[in-house]
Amino acid sequence: MAQENPPFISKIAIIGAGVSGIAAAKQLAHHNPLVFEASDSIGGVWKSCSYNSTKLQSARKDYEFSDFPWPNRDDSSFPSYLEILDYLESYAKHFDVLKFVKFNSKVVELRFIGDRETAELTGNAGEYRSPLPGHPVWEIAVQTNDSEILQWYAFEYVVVCVGKYGDIPKIPSFPHNKGPETFQGKVLHSLDYCKLNKEAASQLLQGKKVVIVGFKKSAIDLAVECAEANQGPGGKPCTMVRRGVSKFIESYLLWKLPLEKYGLKPDHPFEEDYASCQMAIMPENFFTEADKGNIAFKKASKWWFSKEGIEFDDNTKLEADVVILATGYDGKKKLKSILPEPFRSLLAYPSGIMPLYRGTIHPLVPNMAFLGYIESVSNLHTSELRSMWLARLIDEKFKLPSAENMIEQISRELEVMRRTTRFYKRHCISTFSINHSDEMCEEMGWNSWRKKNWVSEAFSPYGSQDYGQEK
Repeated sequence: MAQENPPFISKIAIIGAGVSGIAAAKQLAHHNPLVFEASDSIGGVWKSCSYNSTKLQSARKDYEFSDFPWPNRDDSSFPSYLEILDYLESYAKHFDVLKFVKFNSKVVELRFIGDRETAELTGNAGEYRSPLPGHPVWEIAVQTNDSEILQWYAFEYVVVCVGKYGDIPKIPSFPHNKGPETFQGKVLHSLDYCKLNKEAASQLLQGKKVVIVGFKKSAIDLAVECAEANQGPGGKPCTMVRRGVSKFIESYLLWKLPLEKYGLKPDHPFEEDYASCQMAIMPENFFTEADKGNIAFKKASKWWFSKEGIEFDDNTKLEADVVILATGYDGKKKLKSILPEPFRSLLAYPSGIMPLYRGTIHPLVPNMAFLGYIESVSNLHTSELRSMWLARLIDEKFKLPSAENMIEQISRELEVMRRTTRFYKRHCISTFSINHSDEMCEEMGWNSWRKKNWVSEAFSPYGSQDYGQEK
């Protein structure tokens, strides 16, 4: 039940305290934002969607905030998810961000209360509007500690940082009477597996015939955990079922890893993997376990459940005790569940990609920003730079182009992605991320040449340390 006058205790709301949420809170700290976090801790998917074996896929120095280097940044090993959570917690404490966070507070609904002219989204494409108009524009319903009573709050601006991953699993569709209900074993999504502790995960996998559906990073890590749980007498091989091909760094993996031996060689070039941010670094013992027979592979375009396991369109069958669906998440459904109309219907182009100017602003959704919805080779840096850009936008250090011009810019970027990869719907900016960053720096009034001298500018790669805050 809504209150008559929801409290107006802060100008800015931030939904989510993952990487993007805490980056936004730090950059907007001078506005005393209120951060709603559904869980009891920060970290986002690093907290809720990590396995015991999950690691970062890059070196520490490629995944750090511009003003908060890792204490051991020159360590070449890839940090575990626990090390990453510790780093994020240290960052939040160092910059006193946690005081803004309201934990165990799930946002369940947003209500637009701005003026009718803005809501109708007509006639004012080129008119400038202040990001903070001086009165509430959005009301937010929050469920605290699973209470049935909703608390409503009012804000001038909302920053959505719930991300594309976690919370809502993407489940494949099946023919009638050929879904999970037919299977006599156990079916779960990788999101459910993430919630298991090490002992429970081992009990689920040990001595069982396990089928893992999927072949992206989460499925690969799962296969290794499954193989390790099935070492010794009574151990069963774990089978990975994949529709297409895995997305790897071809120039590296074809040299070092026996992809052809297992029928895993990509049918598309390295450039497409890079352009769609789908490069995966394999766990060190993945192919070792495959050589021992602990990980098997099955390629199939179509499959469905039977009583004993799963069946394929090539008339083969696979017995199973446990089937784990590493089939991804439904980020759009998560957003649509809280946004009202007409904005819910505006979330995606016909292409399936949410149209975001600078990966942050939807031209037709007023007084709202989205962080963490585009991908790059370094998602933390991508979120931090856009948080800096957003803070300066809200502080009116620069103005947005008209809605028409923003849409034109978005369309040009989508066309670049469409030309470089068939997987463009992932909204990955890797092929033009430097250009994107340059343009954002220029809009903020910063120098787009971030290095200290022209030699470094010409020959040294860019990293987060090159994008320190300018006054």
